[in-house]
Amino acid sequence: MRIKQLENEFGTFDIDFSATKPFDVVGFGLNAVDHLCVVPQYPRFDSKTEIVHYEKLGGGQTAAGGVLAARMGLKGKYIGKVGSDDLGVFALESLRAENIDTSSVLVEEGARNQYAFIIIDKASGERTILWERDRRLSFRHSELRRADICSGRVLHLDGHDYEAAIQAARWAREEGIPVVIDLDKAVPRSDELIANVDFLITSANFPPEFTGIADPIESLLALRKHCDGFLAVTLGAQGAMAVIGNRCERFPAFKVHAVDTTGAGDIFHGAFIYGLLRNWPLDRIMTFANAAAGLNCTHLGARGGIPPLSEILELVDAGIHHSG
Repeated sequence: MRIKQLENEFGTFDIDFSATKPFDVVGFGLNAVDHLCVVPQYPRFDSKTEIVHYEKLGGGQTAAGGVLAARMGLKGKYIGKVGSDDLGVFALESLRAENIDTSSVLVEEGARNQYAFIIIDKASGERTILWERDRRLSFRHSELRRADICSGRVLHLDGHDYEAAIQAARWAREEGIPVVIDLDKAVPRSDELIANVDFLITSANFPPEFTGIADPIESLLALRKHCDGFLAVTLGAQGAMAVIGNRCERFPAFKVHAVDTTGAGDIFHGAFIYGLLRNWPLDRIMTFANAAAGLNCTHLGARGGIPPLSEILELVDAGIHHSG
């Protein structure tokens, strides 16, 4: 499908979502098990640092966004791979506990599930991620089933298995299903991938990396030449920025006490999809997504701080933003 281009931030996309799909959101992409280690300060080389607090929690871009959508009352399906180890069991059970359909998840025998060690600075909540993903967890083109990919009103991708993601995006667009993607790094065939999505929302480093332009605004505007859908970037404590017409519009973050910034972008995407399905105006969608992402940062983990819908709306109504 081709979405309507907005002339200002108060417009709506007016998407006619299918009423016959069994799911509201289908997510195809990463899941992970995160080992979260809170430390007094980030350790120096050749030093020992005591861990103040430790948690093992579920993560992964598409999986975390799907959990947000599920907690908002949407019906979700996750498609991906898990390892056959204990971490894979943990990852799968963490999704099932959220009433997310996992019937299309593949278990890769002999593979270790994706995992990460996340070092969190206690004072700021900023984190450093050390991760590993077994190559056998990559979803091959031949393993995709069109009926699964196209079983939702919205398709959510992260693009890590880019060849399979391109095929999934093409199938969805052929059936008029809006495609939302979360990209945090340039991959082979990135240009082909983003040409087949309707809502491209990237991390701050993607536009400069993809375009070769260091300036954040100029690189985002240059990215517009490759994307004819909606285009935005998440900016952490500075909120988010979207391209409207030939200009960039900023949407400020909310002032919260950050404990851990892990998963803020993932939660932003899940909340964006919720607002999109409600056909809210863009400014409300972006404000809601910023509020959900900010509140998630007040707890540990990519999914640990997802608040009830009422708390997100309360923060939206309070309107206490960062000055930046």
